[in-house]
Amino acid sequence: MRVYVPLTLPALSEAHGAGELGPAPVEAYAVTPGLRAWWGAEDEEDLEYAALRQAAGASLRLLAEQHEAARRRVVVVAEAADAAVAGADEGDEAGNGADGDEGVGRVRLTAAVPLTKAAAVHLDAEEAVDDVTAAVGALSAALRGDEKAQQVVDRADDHELLWFATQEIPALVG
Repeated sequence: MRVYVPLTLPALSEAHGAGELGPAPVEAYAVTPGLRAWWGAEDEEDLEYAALRQAAGASLRLLAEQHEAARRRVVVVAEAADAAVAGADEGDEAGNGADGDEGVGRVRLTAAVPLTKAAAVHLDAEEAVDDVTAAVGALSAALRGDEKAQQVVDRADDHELLWFATQEIPALVG
């Protein structure tokens, strides 16, 4: 199953050093039944984009917890064994939005995923850093329903994540 793992640059560096996304459990996002219903599209490419955006939002939440991390969202796209993906068919745990939109498409990896199974890394461009930094600062107010703060968070979402080959990870974390 294709999964989208939200990270920060320090976490990507750790994964690179360990050679895996882990240890388990690892939060990830995927095209789940809940995401299909929420996104309202059947096109697989559109659904994968939705899972990527959900993971980018989770990366933003990770940045809010990691004050030392560079203010750039990171998502690693990887292929995980179906048996290692929990929640994809388990009701609300399947990412059906039990805890708001941020839970849509969320799954849990029950085993580490070797980086050799990673297909790509998505990362904010340098131009996004100011908006991502502002979004991190506004995140808790936005989660409480503050509309102005949500607009600040949405500005970060306006930035598309850049695509990088996995061979580029050393340069990204170096």
